[in-house]
Amino acid sequence: MTIQATESKSETGDTPLSLGEIAREAAKARRAIPEGAVESFWTGPSGPEPLRRIDWPVAQSGEARGSILFLPGRGDCYEKWLETLEQWHLEGWAVSSTDWRGQAMSGRFGFDATTGHVADFDLWIEDLAAFWKDWAAERPGPHVLVGHSMGGHLALRAVARGEVRPDSLVLSAPMLGIHPARVPTGLLHAVAGGIVRLGDPRRPAWKHSEKPELLPQARSRLLTHDKDRYADEDWWRARRPGIAMGPASWGWIERALASIRLLEGKGVLEAVDVPVLLLATRYDGLVSWPAIKRAARRLPHAQLLAFGHEARHEILRESDPVRDRALAAIRDFLNRTAPVRG
Repeated sequence: MTIQATESKSETGDTPLSLGEIAREAAKARRAIPEGAVESFWTGPSGPEPLRRIDWPVAQSGEARGSILFLPGRGDCYEKWLETLEQWHLEGWAVSSTDWRGQAMSGRFGFDATTGHVADFDLWIEDLAAFWKDWAAERPGPHVLVGHSMGGHLALRAVARGEVRPDSLVLSAPMLGIHPARVPTGLLHAVAGGIVRLGDPRRPAWKHSEKPELLPQARSRLLTHDKDRYADEDWWRARRPGIAMGPASWGWIERALASIRLLEGKGVLEAVDVPVLLLATRYDGLVSWPAIKRAARRLPHAQLLAFGHEARHEILRESDPVRDRALAAIRDFLNRTAPVRG
């Protein structure tokens, strides 16, 4: 298949691929690095260790629909999102993604190979700001920032702080609050701070999966209804063991709550003048739906697409009806807020 300018062509001629054909082509990337995508490393400002990235090339003509930078979530890796990243590329976007420092194949901060730990979320903001500066200078606009879960939280914080300025911002199940959602963030933060002071902040906060009360095999019930897409993660972990990560540390939880409180501060979200699309499910088992709903009301230029029981946390890895609806909403939003530059 040849990718030219802002549309994909069929293998037999110049007829543009339909969205259905693009989706079927993109599905081939679920368990393979797409042809033309380049995996490499870069060094950020927060440490000497190289951080992994993946980039889909811009067309030889230098033309593109624009550029998308995708930020994965906690304990995440870009391998899980290859299908969606490839789909955006086939729709004409130049696409990139990168590991967060301390997870996937970009090192660890904990005292074991699986626990996710960080001393402070500011470290990740610094890395993102440095990556964005170089990336946006090299890639054609408009420039779009997309973040999932913790990646969505960090993207919003970086925008709120003025560290990055995308033309549009898309947040998928952003971590703007954690469970139990009915408990105020300040109280949760105080409790987490007390627990951190009782021992090594790098110690894991639970033993299995995403939540302490769930067995490992129940993890899929938090993430997606699509069993095949869920299995893609295990397929990649078997072939790239270094991407595997388990529970968060108590230090991570305390720092996450501290960062969430910063976004809850008076006037912080109200000052964000970038168009924002939020995708969320009312029954998310990992992040707080009420917090996302409150944030959407506070952001001056926000649009919220809410799902019900049909969607779990990983909306862009959900069953086709949910995923297609989410991608259509993103496509429409970007057509309005990040139109093709003439």
